[in-house]
Amino acid sequence: MMSSKRSLRSMAFGVFMPVALVTSTFAQAADGGNVKAQRIVSVGGTITEILYALGAQDRIVARDSTSSFPVDALAKPDVGYMRALSAEGILSQKPDLILTEDGAGPADVLNILKDSEVPVVTIDTPPSGAAIAKKIQDVGAAVGLEDKAKNLAEEVDTGLAALAKDVSAVGEKKKRVLFVLSTAGGRIMAGGQDTEAAAIIEMAGGVNAASAITGYKPLTDEAVIAAAPDVVLTMARGNHQASPDEVFALPAFQSTPAAANKALISMDGLYLIGFGPRTPAAAHELASKLYPDVVKP
Repeated sequence: MMSSKRSLRSMAFGVFMPVALVTSTFAQAADGGNVKAQRIVSVGGTITEILYALGAQDRIVARDSTSSFPVDALAKPDVGYMRALSAEGILSQKPDLILTEDGAGPADVLNILKDSEVPVVTIDTPPSGAAIAKKIQDVGAAVGLEDKAKNLAEEVDTGLAALAKDVSAVGEKKKRVLFVLSTAGGRIMAGGQDTEAAAIIEMAGGVNAASAITGYKPLTDEAVIAAAPDVVLTMARGNHQASPDEVFALPAFQSTPAAANKALISMDGLYLIGFGPRTPAAAHELASKLYPDVVKP
């Protein structure tokens, strides 16, 4: 069961301390950013995505399994799932910088990496559109690309401002959206308050139908019915995308407004809830699917 916002991010795509608190080796090696780091192990799909956007892809020697964008990243050696890392696998890449998202682990592996004296920087990843710019700037600062990071952060903020303007046209007739993480065994795992799912739904002009819970938690059939979602939102998983017939055949959904209209939206997980450079585009796409007559693709 997933009970925290960070566990979902790492599952979807996306360490051990905030970016301001790096290992002493890093602080001594490079004031203002490790410009000399040429062998970066990137742990976290959004971190990898940002590094590519900053033009630092040639400095990445390995990435974790949640790093699925851009597709070129898949050609890099894979050090495993970000919450089940192996110190040996990472150190075998002979990194001179390990850059991770908050939530990587396990803790004993991170301790080994710290003791190895390889610089380790962890980027805080709160589920908020307003926090994306800082995330980008923190990554830029860690690799000595502050100017490029500043420009990219400003582009993202501009995109978010444009999104807010477009979504404002929706007015008060907002749709209730239920984010469903899984339906394993007919049990609905949904995204409540303080989650990436809640944040992206709000950014797209929707109302989170699971606001009665916090984090990612299972809902009873009665709770799903009471949530009365107009739309169900899911993550597309690889080549598999749940069909409306599959989802709305579940008893919990059969009497909901979403089932009546077979209103199901599936989007790539990292794109949808990664909260990186593509978030303005992802939120705009979601808004256009929710309100096709108001927000144009």
